[in-house]
Order: sequence, then structure tokens, then C-alpha cells
Amino acid sequence: MSIETLSVIGVLAILDTLSPAIIGVTVYVLLVAKKQQSRLLLTYLTTVVLFYFSTGIFLMLGLDVIFDPIANALNNHSARLVMIIVGAILFVGSWLVPKKKTSGSPKPKSFSIGAMIALGFTTSLLEVATALPYFAAIGILTSNHLAFYEWLPIIAGYNLIMITPAILLLCLHILFKRFMNKLLRKIQALFDKSTSSALSWAMFFVGLILLMNARML
Repeated sequence: MSIETLSVIGVLAILDTLSPAIIGVTVYVLLVAKKQQSRLLLTYLTTVVLFYFSTGIFLMLGLDVIFDPIANALNNHSARLVMIIVGAILFVGSWLVPKKKTSGSPKPKSFSIGAMIALGFTTSLLEVATALPYFAAIGILTSNHLAFYEWLPIIAGYNLIMITPAILLLCLHILFKRFMNKLLRKIQALFDKSTSSALSWAMFFVGLILLMNARML
């Protein structure tokens, strides 16, 4: 796989770090939980990573059945045309996503290990349908026809990058708790305003990446 392709996947992973659910839950736990903050948060993040990692493996093993006939049927011109159309739809659609107010970030029913696992599973299940950057990355990996041992670490790295902001917030909170509480409240207010903004940005960049890749075919 070329450096350019890996760079594109890296950009898509960085886009997924803007997940409202992951950051919202991270901020909420750090601000509200009185004890075992690290354990609770790491349990939630591990659940999310395992869910997305398993989903990625399932898609990689299954999409070859779908993409191989399509790839054989399409020549470079047709593939470029498809990428341009899909990219243009996502790019234009990103400006049309309606803004909507929310009641805040997802919250656990209680601060227990079981509640955090349940929250990680439910939020991942709800968000995976709109995980455009992740699906785009899976599509790129599938189209490159990589061996299992080649794409598996890429998917693992993608998921680790996705939770990096949450891990960073946890580390900073442990080191600078008093200062971080003010910053966390500002982040919470920002992410509570709208859930559609993250989706619109994801659509914008994924569409842009597809349009750029179409020129390289």
C-alpha cells in the first residue's frame, strides 16, 4: 500500500476522533464521576474499540464478495465516475445537514463497569450507521486487496487513533485536574449544542477525499 493511501486513511481516522459520543461520555465521566474515573472511562473506550474493530473485520471479510465483481466490471473511467458522483453527493450534502439541538451527550445509567460496557455498546451501535470516515477507510482497504496480516494492524491503528483525544483528556485530567475541569465544561457545552455538525464535517471531508482520489485513478 502506498504512503498516499495510508495518509488518506490516517486523515479519515483523525476525522473519527470528533465523535460526539466518545468525547461527550469522556467529559461527562471526568466531570461527574467521583471515583474510579480512569477505570470507568477505559472500560467504555475498550468496549467502543472492540465494537468498531469487530465491525471492521466483519466488513473486510465480507466486502470482497461485493467489491470484487464490481471492480472486475468497472474500468478506471467508470470507477472514477462513481467516486466523483458519491464524493459530490457527500460534499454537497454536508452543507445541507440540518442543525438540531440535543439534550446533551450520552450518559451512563450508573457509574459501574456494567453500565459503561452497556453504554459503549449502545452508543457504538447507534453511531456506526453514520461512521462515514470508517466506512470510507474500509472501502479503500478492500479495494487494495490486502492480505489479512496487512489490513488487520491498519484497522487496529485506526481505532486507537479514534480514541486518542479521550485518552489525552484523561491523562491531562489526572495531571491537571483543577485546570482541566474548566476546559472540560467548555468542551461539554460545545458538544451539547448539536450532533449534526460532526456528521456534516465528516461528510464534507470524506466527499473531498473521494473527489481527490478520483483524479488519481
